[in-house]
Amino acid sequence: MAGGADETSSGRRWRWLKYTAEYGALRALIGLLHLMPLDFASWLMGVVWRSVAPRLKRHERALRHLAMAYPEKSPAEIEAIAREMWMQLGRTFAENLMLKRLYRAGRIDDRTGPVLDSLKGAGKGIVFVSLHIGNWELVITPAAARGIKAAGIYQRIKNPKVDDYVSRARRDRYPRGLYPKGADVARKLMRVAREGGAVAILADLRDRRGISVPFFGHPAPSTSFPALLCRSSEAILVAARTVRTGGVHFMIEAQEIKVPRTADRDADIAEATRRIHALFEQWVREHPEQWMWAHRRWG
Repeated sequence: MAGGADETSSGRRWRWLKYTAEYGALRALIGLLHLMPLDFASWLMGVVWRSVAPRLKRHERALRHLAMAYPEKSPAEIEAIAREMWMQLGRTFAENLMLKRLYRAGRIDDRTGPVLDSLKGAGKGIVFVSLHIGNWELVITPAAARGIKAAGIYQRIKNPKVDDYVSRARRDRYPRGLYPKGADVARKLMRVAREGGAVAILADLRDRRGISVPFFGHPAPSTSFPALLCRSSEAILVAARTVRTGGVHFMIEAQEIKVPRTADRDADIAEATRRIHALFEQWVREHPEQWMWAHRRWG
């Protein structure tokens, strides 16, 4: 018993040291990035990721996914897209540690005005869906600037020190709450939507408990939760994306997606989910190097 207790105590101590070291490394990196000009810091991190990531297992997964999506492309073309993807993801990682500087620099071309202005006066809830393209952390910015108060959902980071730091840095963009994925988050977000508030969801990742919809010609298990939120309330469904237009410059646009409301609720949810991913595919095809191909997406 004593030996087991010692091992447990030792394990806790080791985790604490590991988490503290990781948090310290993150804060050191943030400090280093803030010593550099914004554009150089973004470019440098992109170069580092593009140099290192192709040696890792996730690169092989990205190549497989790209080959599935673009059977007409040569291996050299697939490799080029994957390497540029890592450059974009490295840039995004650095920029998300310097978001306040990015906002002050005025690098966002906001093209969401006509859509968001009309929604703000509609008196209904809004469900925003987006995807991991460009710098996706910026996509809620136009809504927040217009006083649309949204609730968000995120994947909790295993290291509690890092998770607390990252979530606190995001909270000002989500006045209705930023919730980690969990058993009760659906109920909380449903309440927000039914009360006429806004909910923001990244909806392009695989969901094994979701429904299968076409994505690049292959069935992809996808979350039906955004469609369910809209179909179960009067909320309006809006897709938005951030596109990197060059260096640390971005364009954000939004588009309403009509949600069917027939006598067949399940069919309506499935059709709305299909429409979301049809638009996502269109957007990814326009900028394939800016989407996150290394994540598991298909079954």
